[in-house]
Amino acid sequence: MAPPFPRAWTAFRRAAYAAGPPPRRQFLPREFVEQLLAGAGARLPLLDAPRLDWAHAERVHDAAYLARWRQGEVTRAEERALGFPWNEAVVERGLLSSGATLAATRDALARGLGLNLGGGTHHAYRDRAEGFSFLNDVVISTRWLLDHGHARCILILDLDVHQGNGTAALLAHEARAFTVSVHGANNYPFQKERSGLDVALPDGTGDEAYLAALDEVVMPAVHAFRPDFAFYLAGADVLEGDQLGRLALTPAGVRERDDGVFRWAAQSGTPLVTVMAGGYNRDPQKLIETRLGTLDAALAAFA
Repeated sequence: MAPPFPRAWTAFRRAAYAAGPPPRRQFLPREFVEQLLAGAGARLPLLDAPRLDWAHAERVHDAAYLARWRQGEVTRAEERALGFPWNEAVVERGLLSSGATLAATRDALARGLGLNLGGGTHHAYRDRAEGFSFLNDVVISTRWLLDHGHARCILILDLDVHQGNGTAALLAHEARAFTVSVHGANNYPFQKERSGLDVALPDGTGDEAYLAALDEVVMPAVHAFRPDFAFYLAGADVLEGDQLGRLALTPAGVRERDDGVFRWAAQSGTPLVTVMAGGYNRDPQKLIETRLGTLDAALAAFA
């Protein structure tokens, strides 16, 4: 019997996520995560994330760096850069999140669309953690695609409110990958890297200006690159009221953004992996509505 499709991978039901409170107060409390999972599960089957094999991480990250994180031999400065203290659950979460993205990548190769309800840890560098990111899941899956000849031209479309600095640095010398980051100019990270295309937006940018930037700047560059595979970081931290973001999109504006990305992928026949990236809204219901809207946009485009 063929596996259910479309489907979404989630690490949020695994023990490393289910046990204890979230590591930061900005993250969704457990009861709201359950609500998100219930809404997603009403739309499509949810599969538990597989654990990433360390060998895949070693294709992207420094071996000594990974060994220290595996063994808990990190410094207080490294913990501060990550954003919370080291423990075994932190390492397991990174492996599960990256494993879900790799599983979604295989789905996209087979069916055109892959979905991870988490992921998007785009601040992780080769040898250092930053901004809640210890492993760079999208770069790990990008490297897997290139190593195995599954893609020749890969787009990383990062629409999280924060620049994907780790991703830009890791892929700076990889001509087969085109990194695009649309982010708040005044948001973390305060020292930006150079992506293939950076679009930095002023504080308070709303739906109209944001969508115009996508239509007039981003999509022409995407069409010119002509990717044969794409990753989409569908950050919900662009919403007005985000605790860590400074833009002012509405849920309707984010849905229009998502509709455009998914329509482009479906109509162009470009396999697409979606990861949810950041979202720390003061209103959990608005965040959940937006996350589920991203799923609805994907399902509508790939129906």
